[in-house]
Amino acid sequence: MSDEDISIIDALDQMEKERGIPKDYMVDQICKAITTACKNSYGNDHVSVHLNPDKNEFEVYLRKNVVEDVQNPHSEILLEKAREIDPTCAVGDQVSVQLHTREFGRIAAHQARGVIRQGIRAGERGLMMKEFESKHQELVSAVVERVDPRSGAATLKIGKSEAILPRSEMVGNEVFQEGDHIKVYVVDVHETDKGPYAVISRTHPDLVKRLFETEVPEIYDGTVEIKAVSREAGSRTKLAVLSHDPAVDAVGACIGSRGGRAGAIADELGGEKIDIIEYS
Repeated sequence: MSDEDISIIDALDQMEKERGIPKDYMVDQICKAITTACKNSYGNDHVSVHLNPDKNEFEVYLRKNVVEDVQNPHSEILLEKAREIDPTCAVGDQVSVQLHTREFGRIAAHQARGVIRQGIRAGERGLMMKEFESKHQELVSAVVERVDPRSGAATLKIGKSEAILPRSEMVGNEVFQEGDHIKVYVVDVHETDKGPYAVISRTHPDLVKRLFETEVPEIYDGTVEIKAVSREAGSRTKLAVLSHDPAVDAVGACIGSRGGRAGAIADELGGEKIDIIEYS
């Protein structure tokens, strides 16, 4: 196995561990990259590339026509040489000839690296989109990575992805610092030219709804239902709740013992007042 192959395999293992990009996906991208490079460099469309699992190295084969007189060495092979690969072959047949890595020219290597980089970016974008889509319209935990001193927007780490929380989507005058752990609501997810983009908010009414679903077991299991939410972010939120069990007080369940449940949510929202009423 070549040193280059060893470094590539090590890099793929590291990317899978640190970035979550599947090794099999990247192996496929590299095989496609090498195939493209060989087709361009050798003018041979019959190229096959695969990773030898026993040797842990990439192997490249050109399909060549067996001839008595070689005119194009990239697509033809002498019968004598061909029979070293397949003793039963005859003129007019085809055989697969393995290329050695050292035979790849600089142009081929450059093309391969470019396509590999594109594959890495595509893989990261695909994983980011998948992660965002799984959190669509859900409450998620995030860590503040940095805050723009001019706009006030915060860059958040959500799982292995990043998202921007605009100042307009923050509650009241709340100020975040690097390393703060906060809750946000994923309003929407869409693909852009720059990659996947998640619209996140702390002012959306459904943020409060999801917080109560997390804090109140009776809401989570369906015993108590939130029928309506009205919110002035940073000021006051009103919830109308309904109990599906006569033995359970919907308002009391949401408020909690000594106001503990509603109080915890109010603290998360920077002291926002929360009114809870019986739905009618």
